[in-house]
This record gives sequence, structure tokens and C-alpha cells, in this order.
Amino acid sequence: MDILNTKEVAAYVRLGRQTIEHMRLTGNGPPYTKFGRAVRYRRSDIDAWIESRLQTSTSASAAQ
Repeated sequence: MDILNTKEVAAYVRLGRQTIEHMRLTGNGPPYTKFGRAVRYRRSDIDAWIESRLQTSTSASAAQ
């Protein structure tokens, strides 16, 4: 099982670290866990989160 930190997740999904942090704050980001103050993500959860965000038309994204 791969465990990633926020910087690694940002690189993996090609978004900024601050974007990932903001998504975590708003609840729109991938599932995570904390070990003390350290935030960590499972790669399998990142992949499932990506799959859950797949769209088939541009009008579908406006509803989210």
C-alpha cells in the first residue's frame, strides 16, 4: 500500500499543494488520515477519488 503526503498527492494529480489543502478543508478532496499532525493519503483512495469524479459531459459538472 502506497502512502502519500500532500505534496506527493498534488504531484500525482497535477494540482497545486494549496489546492489539495483547500479541497481537504472544504471536504471536496480525496479521503485522508492523520497521524498526529501528519496528513497522509492512500494511493488507492486517490485513484478511487479520481474515478468518482469522471464526467461524460460538460453540463454534468455544473450540477456538482
